[in-house]
Amino acid sequence: MSHSQLQENSTLIRHEHLFDRLRLAAIPGLGPILRRRLISQFGSASRVLQQSVASLESIHGIGHRLASAISMSSTHDEASRILEDCQQHGIDIVLDTDPVFPDLLSQIPDPPDMLFVRGTLDPCDSLAIAVVGARHATKAGQRIAHTFAEGLAHAGLTIVSGLARGIDAAAHRGAINAGGRTIAVLGSGLRNIYPHEHHQLVEDVVSHGAAVSELPPSTPPHAAAFPRRNRIVSGLSLGTIVIQASQRSGALITARLAGEQGRDVFALPGPIECRMSAGCHSLIRDGVTLVTCIDEILDGLGPLHKKVRASDGRDIHKPAELQLDEFEQNVLAAIDATSDQTEKTTINAVVEYMNIEPSRVLAACAALEIRRIAIRSPGNIIERL
Repeated sequence: MSHSQLQENSTLIRHEHLFDRLRLAAIPGLGPILRRRLISQFGSASRVLQQSVASLESIHGIGHRLASAISMSSTHDEASRILEDCQQHGIDIVLDTDPVFPDLLSQIPDPPDMLFVRGTLDPCDSLAIAVVGARHATKAGQRIAHTFAEGLAHAGLTIVSGLARGIDAAAHRGAINAGGRTIAVLGSGLRNIYPHEHHQLVEDVVSHGAAVSELPPSTPPHAAAFPRRNRIVSGLSLGTIVIQASQRSGALITARLAGEQGRDVFALPGPIECRMSAGCHSLIRDGVTLVTCIDEILDGLGPLHKKVRASDGRDIHKPAELQLDEFEQNVLAAIDATSDQTEKTTINAVVEYMNIEPSRVLAACAALEIRRIAIRSPGNIIERL
């Protein structure tokens, strides 16, 4: 069989697998946890759809009504419609079995089993932080969110947020302004942008990262979807920063979920007379890390690691194997090239060696520091750890 025929067969198998996964996802009441459980038991979505009612009922969480819905599934047309919708509007479907599915997200207790994506999910997004807060944030709060996101993006972090008005939107714009990466997680389908005035913001996000949703493209926004959206915001991130939140803010849900996922949580204090400070003060009182500047957040992240769960349920930690992008690899190579055994190099020497603008080298050096690959010392010295 020729290479082109092998590729064609592989594409066809992928298409059929994806189509069956979409058919399962279109069954009302069958969420990602149960879908994953069924596929694990029967081997594939196709085999799940072929099972008898009695066989399906043997699976924990599958009652008679749901088993009947799966066995007599009539979601062929719905899956076709979703697939066509995605193809027509440049939306990728990323399954939890695909190599590009975010590793950080796969580690949370209840990850989505598929994501609808506009834009790109890159390996560097494993170094991400969520910036969330009040929809009705003050102008000062929005300015702080923009500044923090801009600075963190300059340091090489991908900024994750929920596209809401207020803090979320300011965070996305700060990352974009820095020329960094940002990911917007929607509580609606990617063709049903909410809030409606953020259509252009979505286009800007897509050109600097990705807009993602676990919901099919045409799904309208509904209240129950937003708390579910929040687990993805925190799940994509090493930590979550809360900037302004009332006592009933959805940002507090994101903070709680981040804590449950074993991720770092940070909160900014504010004026005691401002009701948008109350939620942050509650978090701080409950033990969340108080931060007032970007350096405190970077220090708080500490040596970057991925948290995994051992087979016996214990939490263990492994050093992160974070993949550098091409430019960061070039900067690291320049650090090595301009150093010798007796003399450390400087950022100025790296800039001169690479013949590139200092701001880009500084941003890459900051990202290498965060990853604990390099360290800066007084005198603009930079050295590999």
